[in-house]
This record gives sequence, structure tokens and C-alpha cells, in this order.
Amino acid sequence: MAVLPSHPGAAAPAPAAPLAGVSVLDFGQYIAGPGAAMALADLGASVIKVESLGGDQARHIGRYGESMIRAYNRGKRSIALDLKSQAGREIAWRLIARSDVVIQNLRPGVVEKLGLGPADVRARHPRVIYLSISGFGSAGPSRDRPGYDIAAQAESGLMTVTGEPDRLPQKVGVPVVDAAAAQLGAQAVLAALYGRERSGVGETLEVSLLETALNLQAATFCEYLGGGPEPTRIGAGQPHNAPAAEVVPTSDGHIVLSAYAEDHWQRFCRVVGREELIDDPRFSSNQQRVAHRAELREVLGECLSKYTSEQCVTLLGRNQIVVGAVRRYRDVLASPDVIASGIVVDAQGPDGAHYRALGLPYRMGDAPRPAPAAAPACGADGAAVLAEAGYSDEEIAALRQRGVIA
Repeated sequence: MAVLPSHPGAAAPAPAAPLAGVSVLDFGQYIAGPGAAMALADLGASVIKVESLGGDQARHIGRYGESMIRAYNRGKRSIALDLKSQAGREIAWRLIARSDVVIQNLRPGVVEKLGLGPADVRARHPRVIYLSISGFGSAGPSRDRPGYDIAAQAESGLMTVTGEPDRLPQKVGVPVVDAAAAQLGAQAVLAALYGRERSGVGETLEVSLLETALNLQAATFCEYLGGGPEPTRIGAGQPHNAPAAEVVPTSDGHIVLSAYAEDHWQRFCRVVGREELIDDPRFSSNQQRVAHRAELREVLGECLSKYTSEQCVTLLGRNQIVVGAVRRYRDVLASPDVIASGIVVDAQGPDGAHYRALGLPYRMGDAPRPAPAAAPACGADGAAVLAEAGYSDEEIAALRQRGVIA
């Protein structure tokens, strides 16, 4: 029920974060598990990151690994436990009892060996929502294989449709499957939280990198399942439309262009002053443009190479033709559109240190994007987390001395 201002002119209270009061226990490493937990943290959940005494494996793979920590662990607190010890597992159980959601993407079988798998947890705590993210799912013969983003890209067919036809198969330039699995995992948790409001019971959730990678190719697979040809790599462009996703050189770089609908193609020809191309037999229909793609690309280059990329964006964009400049990261961050979005946030640490990162990729009403806390150091919040779970100062000191906590 909405709370109205107490008198005319009074400011309405700031809305609570959607997941305020929800507690999440994150046993994840690298991207997918931690990313799902961080998406919930961005929505207001309280997230505790449970690490081994040595920390998330991402902390040990150099500069990019540290970037993973910063990118996917904002807004969390960290406790480092020896989960191989009985005392460490007892701590984990006490934290689970205080949690609404448990997330893990450890190697297949690890949580079960520790006695912390979904069946064990939900038998003791039926209201807990337990999300597991794996490489290949739990049903098939590859269930015990470790799964990374690149393996899912390969085995899902994604690499067979990425790259130039006369070159090796290519991966996407970023770990897109890991990142997508994180968002799908968070989506599944949100659905389960809503369902629990009705049923009073939690849920066991599974997301696999393989299924995520397939889902990213839904339209292409639907075409193939409907009798279409085996997809292949064609580099720039799309197999059945032209010009579509074409990379076109400009005087100072490249743009991408799509104008395959007949009215768009005709509008493009008029905008660049080449109306004769409308009736050119090679380009008079989408089917003909696909058949004469090589000549079409030459013509596109002739039409646009005298313009800068920004001039192309301005000229074509204001005429409702789909266009985008191919930008380097430095140019992306300087883009007025990116700046206006506010997606680049300043993550603040308790010691005053801060770094720039990417925040929520969507808005909720007129609320400003939250200023997130920086990713924690390994085990930085262990004592505070244990105190909240009911451990005394003496018990915490003893656990530290025994090497159960870092």
C-alpha cells in the first residue's frame, strides 16, 4: 500500500529497494554465480560472499581476475571459511539458516561432498531458494565436467556461426555466456521469491552455461529446427537479409548498418544521393541484394567512405536508418548516450578507496541508480558476519586461531 505524504508539500518517503530484507548466501566463483548474487544485491538484497580461505579463484588469475572480483562482487560482504572442516560447515549451516537464497557455481559435486548441496539444504530449510549454475546441467552425461564460458560457446554451436567463413571458428570477444547465465540465474531467483510468497516454500533452481548459450541463439535454432539450412560463419552481415549488420568503412573507422526492409533501403539510397540504386536489378529486392552481397558491400563503401563515422550516424540516424559507430572502449565511455544513462557508477570502499564499474543495466521508475559498495577483500567481514550469526568474540577468536576462518 502506498504511503502518502503527511501534509501538502511534504516529500514522499524514498521507496525501499525491491529486495530489502532478502538475505543471499553466495558460494560462487568467477562470474556466473557471483554475478547472479550481485544482481540481487543491486536490487537491495543483503549478500554474504562465502569464500575459501584462499579466496575466490578469480583472485588468483591476475589483472583480469581482479577485474572480475570488482565487476561481479559489488555490494557484498565476504567471509572466508574452511568448509572442509566440521567447524567451517557448522558456520555455513548457521548462515544458511538465516538466508532466503543460496547460490553456488562450484565444480560439479563439490557442494554435495561438503553436505551443502540443494537436497541437503532444502531438506532442513524448505523455504530456502537454492540456485546452482553449472557448465552442462545435472541430467546429461557431461554433468561432471567442469564448464567454462568458452566450452559452452563451443558446444552450443555459437562458435560455428561467429567469425569469417575462411578462418577458424571464433569465440565472442567477452564471456557473454557467463554474464547471461548470471542474469538468467537472478531472474530465476526472482521468480522463485515471488512463488514463495504464494506457497511458503522455496525452490531448487538450475541454470547451465550450455542451455544459456543455446537460449542466446533462439531465433537461429528455431530457423534450423523448422527446416532451415545448417548455419555457417559469414562474418559481417546476416545470411538472409542485406544490407543487415554490415560493417562499412568510413573515413575514420567503421559503422554497422542495417537497411534491408524495402522502404529502408529506398530511403538509404535517397539519403546518400544514389536513387538509381533503387531500380538497379542487383539491388531491387532483398533477395537480389543477398545474392549480390559482394557488389552491395562495394557500393556501401562508395556511398559512405567519404563521411566520418559520426557523420554517418547523424545522417542515417536522423532518417530512421539503423546505424551504429564501431567504438573503442575509450570512445564508448565518452559517448553522450552512455554518460546520460548513468550506467557507469562509482563503487565506494569502507576505507575511502573507490573504482568505476557498471551498475544496473535498467532503471526502476525515477529512482537514481544506487551508489554501490565496492567488492570486499577476501574475508573482510568475517567477524561481523559471525557476530550477527550469534558467535561471541571469544568463539570468533578461537575459530580464527584454529584456521577455520581467515
